[in-house]
Amino acid sequence: MANITKKVSWSSRTDDSGAAGEGTPLLNGSEKPKHSRQSASSGASNVGRLSTVDLEEEITSEEDSFRGRPKEIPHNEKLLSLKYESLDYDNSENQLFLEEERRMSYMSFRCLEISRWVVCGLIGFLTGLIACFIDILVEQLAGIKYQVVKRNIEQFTDAGGLSISLILWAVLNSAFVMVGAIIVAFFEPIAAGSGIPQIKCYLNGVKIPRVVRLKTLLIKVAGVICSVVGGLAVGKEGPMIHSGAVVAAGVSQGRSTTLKKDLKIFEYFRRDTEKRDFVSAGAAAGVSAAFGAPVGGVLFSLEEGASFWNQMLTWRIFFASMVSTFTLNFFLSIYHSNPGDLSNPGLINFGRFDSDSVTYNLYEIPLFIAMGAIGGLLGALFNVLNYWLTIFRIRYVHRPCLQVMEAMLVAAVTATVSFTMIYFSNDCQPLGPDHTEEYPLQLFCADGEYNSMATAFFNTPERSVRSLFHNQPGSYNPLTLGLFTITYFFLACWTYGLAVSAGVFIPSLLIGAAWGRLCGILLASTTSGGSVWADPGKYALIGAAAQLGGIVRMTLSLTVIMVEATGNVTYGLPIMLVLMTAKIVGDYFVEGLYDIHIKLQSVPFLHWEAPATSHWLTAREVMSSPVTCLSKIEKVGHIVDILSNTSSNHNGFPVVMQVPGSDKPPKLCGLILRSQLIVLLKHKVFVELARSRLHTRKLQLKDFRDAYPRFPPIQSIHVSQDEKECMMDLSEFMNPTPYTVPQETSLPRVFKLVRALGLRHLVVVDDENRVVGLVTRKDLARYHLGKHGLEELQLAQT
Repeated sequence: MANITKKVSWSSRTDDSGAAGEGTPLLNGSEKPKHSRQSASSGASNVGRLSTVDLEEEITSEEDSFRGRPKEIPHNEKLLSLKYESLDYDNSENQLFLEEERRMSYMSFRCLEISRWVVCGLIGFLTGLIACFIDILVEQLAGIKYQVVKRNIEQFTDAGGLSISLILWAVLNSAFVMVGAIIVAFFEPIAAGSGIPQIKCYLNGVKIPRVVRLKTLLIKVAGVICSVVGGLAVGKEGPMIHSGAVVAAGVSQGRSTTLKKDLKIFEYFRRDTEKRDFVSAGAAAGVSAAFGAPVGGVLFSLEEGASFWNQMLTWRIFFASMVSTFTLNFFLSIYHSNPGDLSNPGLINFGRFDSDSVTYNLYEIPLFIAMGAIGGLLGALFNVLNYWLTIFRIRYVHRPCLQVMEAMLVAAVTATVSFTMIYFSNDCQPLGPDHTEEYPLQLFCADGEYNSMATAFFNTPERSVRSLFHNQPGSYNPLTLGLFTITYFFLACWTYGLAVSAGVFIPSLLIGAAWGRLCGILLASTTSGGSVWADPGKYALIGAAAQLGGIVRMTLSLTVIMVEATGNVTYGLPIMLVLMTAKIVGDYFVEGLYDIHIKLQSVPFLHWEAPATSHWLTAREVMSSPVTCLSKIEKVGHIVDILSNTSSNHNGFPVVMQVPGSDKPPKLCGLILRSQLIVLLKHKVFVELARSRLHTRKLQLKDFRDAYPRFPPIQSIHVSQDEKECMMDLSEFMNPTPYTVPQETSLPRVFKLVRALGLRHLVVVDDENRVVGLVTRKDLARYHLGKHGLEELQLAQT
């Protein structure tokens, strides 16, 4: 059995046999025959692997996992992982489902609709509370840290011995980051990073193990607090999106599988279709809490997340976003001792841009577009550097202890670089009576002055962004901004991808705001009296948008988020132009950061459209075959053998029926899932037992919902030898109307069906309705446009 390692993006080795399996491409990129999946013996017709079994395999002792991990893990992005399951976004319309739907009255459906609104309100409320908790704790802890270091620096500035202050700063940073890295690396690796790529995958229909667990949420929240307080070049906004999604997945189910608590509410929503819609709302509520941008949250969920959408969903998600913003606003107003003052809409508050004092003219638009192009180029450079760094981490920094050490090293280096830049900077600015500096450092400046470089480094990133936007012209020296941009760019690039919970939004905005303000200062200096039109704060805002757009490649949602966060719609047009330019320029060189990380994890992600040159491929060429089929009335022993067969962990089985008195091959009459068969075996739904019992309880849809989402593995279900001789009637539980396509259907058409309907299995039939193959997500995700046209990825048991 392959070693299933802890990190999502690790590639496993088949150490047991000493060689890779027949149907598994070698992980060093060695070529295998393209259609190796066509042979049944090699496990090649894998429709997918059961994730519960994967999870069981993950839970190994530390000693075993260390023994099994090589020093270098080869990584090849031309592979597609078989580890990831698909989610069932298509309802199985079997007899049980139809009977339940028909029994429900109009009032029942109205009550369900009200329940959906209640769940969305709860999601918004809890997400807002979590955001409030993170914000208050970060502010308190960062305040204590900066006050201690500030007192220490002031003490040693005159007396000498500033190296002690540097060591104190580095040790405090490393200590916080060490705690954050340990809980992530050792307890829940999926909580690393911002979590946005994983949520994108989940909403696309990929089941990422452990991504919406309660434990993940707790470690995400604790981890992001430690990361931000530890002074890393990170933000707390990205992880809010993941936190909102976990809250949504938990609340909508009315129970916690981790705590083994079932409140017996919202049972109707215990299926992937409903859960997906609520997770979309959770992601939007997270954006809304982070930026105070409810409309931006809805658009983020639509643009980046949800693959499936409808009109009612838009309203519910908007409601969740509004509740989230209001909750955060309300509790922060209480914390700031002015209850009812709702002027803190999000975690990041860019401050208000006064449209009278800061306007823009038509002749500035080409300058903004040029800045967008610079943002695209810098974003592409950031992504390329981070890509190579991530591959290095996958190969060499894969042990938890190494990951913690790397995070501590980055924290210490960040503190050292910050201190060095502040120490050697002689950019002194007068400390006016209306100064906004939270922790002004005098250092070697004259009395009544403060070190301007310290404002940028000696602060939480959110406050630094605000000071770059709103400080008076002349607050920053061009050299200070230039040096800060370069150093923070490389620090942020090194930091993203560490084993800590952290987002990339704020570092990107900070880098962009710094070089944008620099552009404003340089433009003002080229013309006499130029400070009237080249306001540095205005160019800082445009630079921030350009840099963030160049890294994450969002357009519509980011425009609205920036407009809502600044509270000024005047800049809507320039921000939109800048983001579009940044995306076009960046996409010419490399994909967005989130897409790169999805690809590096070998996730079978389906984009909006099939590859442009794939019309010549048909369903016959992309399908998995031969397919394991079941009869309508099947022997229990045969079902157990099929489910226990580890070489072909199928998840969907076409049900076929032989025409009585005919020797022709059987025809398709339905489709049944592995999870359904496991529930049937668990409840011993056998034909003989049903006949022998006088009062047998009929299996209901509730029994399937109670087992969702962690269906037990087949190994945990005991079936005696006598029971294996029994028969099982599948006609009541199978989906009698599965989606099918003829084998001549083109790949784009097949892709459109699977993508738009959220199908997990698409049956391929011949002219006489006989099963010839099965198309799954992995069959379609294999094909993508590369540099040399259409390329086919290899499948690997990673």
